[in-house]
Amino acid sequence: MPLYDLTEFLKLSSVLNYNLSAASLNRYNVLLFILEDKRLHSNEKQDRRYKSIIMEALGFLFGAYSQKRRRLGPMAVIHPIRAAALYCRAVPRIGAIDLLTALFHDVLEDIHPGKFENHLWKEMESELFAILKRLGPRNEQRLTENMLHLTRLEAESYYEYIGRLLDHCQDSTELVQIKLADRLDNTLDMRIDLRDPLEGIDFFQTIFQILFVPNYQPRNNEPHPTTSTVLNGARRLYQLFKNAVLLSLVRRRIDRRSARSFRALFDAVATASLREAQRTLLHLIRHHQTDIGQQRTLFFEAMEYSYRGRIDLVTKPDSRYLLDGLFSTYFAFAGKKELAQRLDLLYQNKPLMLEASIAFITIFLSFLNDERFYVKGISAKGIKPR
Repeated sequence: MPLYDLTEFLKLSSVLNYNLSAASLNRYNVLLFILEDKRLHSNEKQDRRYKSIIMEALGFLFGAYSQKRRRLGPMAVIHPIRAAALYCRAVPRIGAIDLLTALFHDVLEDIHPGKFENHLWKEMESELFAILKRLGPRNEQRLTENMLHLTRLEAESYYEYIGRLLDHCQDSTELVQIKLADRLDNTLDMRIDLRDPLEGIDFFQTIFQILFVPNYQPRNNEPHPTTSTVLNGARRLYQLFKNAVLLSLVRRRIDRRSARSFRALFDAVATASLREAQRTLLHLIRHHQTDIGQQRTLFFEAMEYSYRGRIDLVTKPDSRYLLDGLFSTYFAFAGKKELAQRLDLLYQNKPLMLEASIAFITIFLSFLNDERFYVKGISAKGIKPR
């Protein structure tokens, strides 16, 4: 399956959800679906042993996440399982510790003793320790270190977190691949539509007609999607910002020869982000910024902004261009409360959201076109306007 394809992602989600919702969880079926016929070890006996451990891990995750839900409603346990499945589909060979790392990448952030009754927590803790013990001392240490590297600490900004993660990836790129699979799942998981809004649409033909065909009249009889009220366009754009940060830091910190080992996942995140920016733009011109004359004005302004090279860097707020200061004004906040307030302000500014969608389309196309491209002004210390 194309890793970035939303329709294929929805199919993958439905298969996993069907199995996870069964009266009796068939962990072996879930494991086979994750692995997609790949082995965990060349030796058959070791392969069976590792698969047995993975099935225990799936049972642990199902119990630990059983009462949790994703933002749009699906069971929370589907995220680590689906991220692991995406990772497995992107790599030629899978190691048991790497698969466990993908499955457990959020455990230290999501599973806390305060969220469970004391006796349940003790049972879960014993279950996890039993899984770790079966791995042996060296593999247990490696898995534990991987989980710590992938866990964002409470006092860390997103930039610091990604910087620290990349510090531990110079000799091994598996952690980068798992983080990319995590972000890919989060990007595709912003929609639970019955079908991809881009399906049957020639996006660039639509934009061409808006810009250059004087008698173009769009036909749109579709109602406003209900999922947009749960996860609105401003919050979708913030997720794309996080992807731009991750991809920029990876480009800055990882040697290009090493980066070739995870090119498939890097490009998948960029392409999924590009398509999500296209969906957001189509939504805005269909339901919010509907006047074609105003659309043309905003498109041409965004084009001038791109050709002046300002898309390639973090900018300061400026009265001349709407896009100046986009990252620093609306996205660059570690505190959840202030970030939410800024995103609420962005949601009220539909012209800026339209231009921001174009900016992200340009950014992610640039990532795909040029392996040296990154957004200047983004570092592990934060963002610094140029």
